[in-house]
Amino acid sequence: MAFIDTIEDRDIDADVRAMYDRQQAHYEFVPNYARAFCHRPHVMALWAALQNGIRREMDKRRFELVTFAAAHALKSTLCSIAHGRLLSQFIPAEDVLAIGRGETPPSLTPAEAAMVAFARKVAADATTVTGDDVRGLKRHGFSDGEIFDIAATSAARAFWSKLLDAVGVEADAAVQKLDPAFTQPLTVGRPLDFDSRAGEEAPAAQLRRHA
Repeated sequence: MAFIDTIEDRDIDADVRAMYDRQQAHYEFVPNYARAFCHRPHVMALWAALQNGIRREMDKRRFELVTFAAAHALKSTLCSIAHGRLLSQFIPAEDVLAIGRGETPPSLTPAEAAMVAFARKVAADATTVTGDDVRGLKRHGFSDGEIFDIAATSAARAFWSKLLDAVGVEADAAVQKLDPAFTQPLTVGRPLDFDSRAGEEAPAAQLRRHA
C-alpha cells in the first residue's frame, strides 16, 4: 500500500483508531493514504483543518478546478483522477480530460480559464508567477482575497500530492472500477499499480469523496 510500513490494526493507538474511524465513516473504507498517516495522525488532522479553512472561502466548482489543475501540473495520478472525478460533477468528463491536455473547453468561462492557468503555474513553479499574472486575474474580476485563495489551494495540493508520492501511497481498489478511458489519460505520474494487501473493494462512487 506504500513504501513505508504501516502499523497493523491490532497495534494502533487510540488516536490512529479515531482517524481510521473518521475515514471509515466518510468513505465506507479506510483509504491507503490514511493508513500512511498511522505514524503521525496529528498531521492528518492539521491537513484537514487547512483544507477546511481554504475551502470555506471558495465554491465547490472553483475549488475543484484549481485543485485538479494543480494536481495535474504536479503529476499526481491519484489526485488528478480523484479530483477529476469530483470536477466532472460540474463540467463534462470530456472537458476535464481537455483541461488535462492543456485545452480550454467551452464549459469554462474566460475567468476560469485564466484561473486554471494561474493554478498550474503556482503548482509547477511558483517562482515564475509575476505581477502581470495577478493583474490578469484582477482584470477577470478576481479580488485580492480570491487570488490568495487560488494560490493557497494550489500550493496546499503540492504538500498533499508530494507527500503521498514520496511515501509511495498506492491507489485504492475503487480506482480499478473506474472507466480506463478516464483514468488512463489522467495517469500523469505514478502508474496505477495495486498491492495485493489492499484488499478492500469499494464502489467507484466512493472515490468522489476523496480528500
